[in-house]
Amino acid sequence: MFDVRHAVGALGEVALTIAFMAAIVAVLELVLYVIFVRWRKSKLSLPILFVAPVVVGIGLLYVYPLLWELNVSFTKMSIRNFYNPGLLGLTGEKNLFVGFQNYINVLTGPVLKETGFYQLFLQTLIWTAINVVITVTIGIGLALLLNRTMRGRNLYRAMLILPWAIPSLISLQIWRTEYNNEYGAVNQLLGMIGIAPISWLTDPFWNFAAMIITNVWLGIPFMMVITLGGLQSISHEYYEAAEIDGAGWWAQFRNITLPLLRPVMVPAILLGIFLTFNNILVPFFINQNELETSDILVTALYRAAFQYSRYGFAAALAFVIFAILLVFTIFYVRRTNVLKEAY
Repeated sequence: MFDVRHAVGALGEVALTIAFMAAIVAVLELVLYVIFVRWRKSKLSLPILFVAPVVVGIGLLYVYPLLWELNVSFTKMSIRNFYNPGLLGLTGEKNLFVGFQNYINVLTGPVLKETGFYQLFLQTLIWTAINVVITVTIGIGLALLLNRTMRGRNLYRAMLILPWAIPSLISLQIWRTEYNNEYGAVNQLLGMIGIAPISWLTDPFWNFAAMIITNVWLGIPFMMVITLGGLQSISHEYYEAAEIDGAGWWAQFRNITLPLLRPVMVPAILLGIFLTFNNILVPFFINQNELETSDILVTALYRAAFQYSRYGFAAALAFVIFAILLVFTIFYVRRTNVLKEAY
């Protein structure tokens, strides 16, 4: 039964927290104003005053939770040891310190009931690679088509962007229903062309395929819009000069379109990799039977934390995932020289 007093108390705590954060920002702005405007009269006073609230917000909303999570990763905090960990589990109500044992368990023991880290990592790599390759390829193809002069082009653009405009939770609820073995629209359409019903939600292979199909449907509009914006920034003079030189469409695409799209597509692909690698919504909704062959690292992290209540273990797994993405980002940026091109 809904407790009104509890809800009012929770809202009061939220309002108090917001007021406290606003007071911190106000005091900080006043101090910075006195130092950089009144006292030093710095030319950077205005940028500093604008950036200061952002720094405070990032510190309170991101840096502090990240440090607290790192602190928890060195403890054996769980539903059985649900105590304030203090500093590294040494200064809390109970000694919870386990050192690097959680990280060792992540890399050597089972993360889920039967599946270990390396299988989940491989499934995540396959999931990410297939989705990114398909969404980038189809996104570029559709952008090239929509960049041409045609009748009803705006209508086609609106229809193709529609999957991106619909809230993901609604789309995924619909997709999960359509994959029903007996009543889903997908199997009914396959039956019309003589294909037997597929167990999309119970068969490991087809459940993984259903996840990919759904995520591609959701991801294509993003890549299409990014690519279309890049194509519209390319001057037609390059293509006119290429036509005069006798270059065909493939030569124009390879020597003009792709090089000039590179500064746009490299960050977009990097963002697409991050979004796909950390995408928990699609695997969580489509894999409703909790098949471990369809889990990826972030869904395993969710299950470890909120289903198995292994908080210290889940915190360590979170930082292992963070380290993987950090190493990949450094390698990708250096390999593509995207930052050098930006400057």
